[in-house]
Amino acid sequence: MVNIILEGVLFVALVATVAALFYWGMLYFTPLGHRIRETRNRQRIDRAADLTCPIHGGFADGELVRLPTGERICPQCYKETMYGNDGQ
Repeated sequence: MVNIILEGVLFVALVATVAALFYWGMLYFTPLGHRIRETRNRQRIDRAADLTCPIHGGFADGELVRLPTGERICPQCYKETMYGNDGQ
């Protein structure tokens, strides 16, 4: 009985390993994988650019203020806009 269970577990591990190697090979050695990597890289750069204020620098995602229009601005720009240039 133990042999049958062990054989089943090893077969599932073999199938998972082959699938992972196939995915890795497709991701790094095909034009489709190149396109997927470029898309992920572009999305990561866009997220980082959305979190960076050109005046005050970078902020964490939770620190940004969401406007009624859906845009996000840094908290310092929001303070300067709402309360004047000194932000107080």
